[in-house]
Amino acid sequence: MTTDDIILHIFYLVATSLPVIPRHSQGKLYPSELVTIGILFALKGGYFRAFYRWLQRDYGDWFGDGTLPERTRLQRLLKTHQDWCDLLLSTPTFFTVIDSYPIELLFPIRQGRSKQQIGKKGRDKGRWSIGIKLCLLLNDVCRIVNWDWTTMNVYDKQFHPLVEPYVGETIVLADFGFRDIEGVPANMKICKKGTWNERMCVETVLSMLTIVCDLKRIRHRLSEYVQARLAYVAAMFNILLDLFHTLHPDADPFKMSIAEFSL
Repeated sequence: MTTDDIILHIFYLVATSLPVIPRHSQGKLYPSELVTIGILFALKGGYFRAFYRWLQRDYGDWFGDGTLPERTRLQRLLKTHQDWCDLLLSTPTFFTVIDSYPIELLFPIRQGRSKQQIGKKGRDKGRWSIGIKLCLLLNDVCRIVNWDWTTMNVYDKQFHPLVEPYVGETIVLADFGFRDIEGVPANMKICKKGTWNERMCVETVLSMLTIVCDLKRIRHRLSEYVQARLAYVAAMFNILLDLFHTLHPDADPFKMSIAEFSL
C-alpha cells in the first residue's frame, strides 16, 4: 500500500468509528481529521517537529480545508481532545490479558538534570533506563480494551485499578509481576510461566509497537503529552487491526499484523 492509501483508509475507519462530534465553529479540523493526525503521529513515531514538517509538506492540503493549524496549536489540540481516542477502544471478552511495557525517556546519565523530568529509573531487559511503563489490557482478539501508565520504578501491582472496573465482566490473565501481598482483584488470575499460552498475544502486540511505531523510546517531557501520545497509540493499534482484517477478510480473526501500514 502507498502512504496515500494508508492515510485514506485510516481516515475512513476513524470517521466511521467515531460518533458524530460537531466541529467547533472556529476550528479548522473536524474531530475525525484530528484523531487521524494523532494516529499518524503515533504510527510514524519520532519527534513531533519532524512529523509536522512531513505532514505539512506532503499532506498539508488534505486536512483543515487545505490549511493545517500551526505546529504548537496542533499539538495542544491533540492533547486537549485525546479523550476522543477512548471511543476507539474495544470491549472486554471472557478472557483478557494484561502486561506492562517499559518506555525510555532519557539516558540514565541525564537523570536529575531537570526538575521537570517525569521518568524514573528502572531496569529494562537487564539495563537501567529512565522512563515510564505502559500497561495494556487486551481482549481475546488482541484489541486494546484499556490502558494506563506510570513511572518505570514501580511494581506492576500499581496497575490493579485498571482491572478492577471489569470485575464480573472478564477474567484477566497476568504474570507474576502483578502479585501483591495484599491480594489481587477478584477477576485477576496470576499465571505461572509456561501456562496459559493465550497470554503470548500481548508479547506480539508489544513487539509490533516496538518495531513499527518506534515506541520503545519517546521524546516527550511533560506528562500531559505522554498521556496524549499513548492515547493515540492505543487508538492507532485498534484501527490498524480493523484495517488489516478489512483488507484481508479471509485471514484468521486472531492473526495480527500492522507492518504493511508502516510509515
